[in-house]
Amino acid sequence: MLSTSRTTSDSLKITSPKIPRQLEPILLTDCGIEDDACFRQVIFQDEQISYLNANKALFDQTVFQNVTLEHVSLKHVELTDVVFNHCDLSNADFSDAIIHRAQFNHCKILGLDLTAATIRNTSFNHCTGDYAALRFANMKQVSFRSTSLLKSDFYHSELYKVEFDEAIIDQAQFSGTKLAGIDLSRADFHNLGCTLEDLKGCIISPAQAILFTKIFGLVVKE
Repeated sequence: MLSTSRTTSDSLKITSPKIPRQLEPILLTDCGIEDDACFRQVIFQDEQISYLNANKALFDQTVFQNVTLEHVSLKHVELTDVVFNHCDLSNADFSDAIIHRAQFNHCKILGLDLTAATIRNTSFNHCTGDYAALRFANMKQVSFRSTSLLKSDFYHSELYKVEFDEAIIDQAQFSGTKLAGIDLSRADFHNLGCTLEDLKGCIISPAQAILFTKIFGLVVKE
């Protein structure tokens, strides 16, 4: 059964990244990223990197400030205590990533590939993430706030304590994703790729309840 809600649910308690006050500034263009590379307590800023390919890189207590990682492949990347501010990660491949205590603030994540990623204590704030791929992702304590996820793909993902606060999820794909306990009441959408079974136990607003009757071709008799 769908639940309805008129008020905002309590904000998730997401643990913030643990970033030291002093970070060593380095340039990706100078050091490069290779397989199994490890970066700790550094800051990358004002750079543009394209078409880089590395596997199992690790970033710990790291800040990316105004960095473009476009068409970059960082499969199996591990991001722990990492902040991305005003970055462009469009079409980057972070599939099979492990992300823990991370923030993406005012970032372009168009088409970002997070297929099969494990994501914990992470927030996406004021990001543009249309067409993002989160298929088979496992997410816990994750927030999408004021973020556009138009036509994004959450196919067969596992969501636990995930919020969509004023997020645009129109035409997003949720087939095979159990939305029980997930609050969509403050999300913006006109259509979703999902089944009634997927929506069982989902929290929605009264207006969205009417919308779902149209989506599934139901007729309400007065």
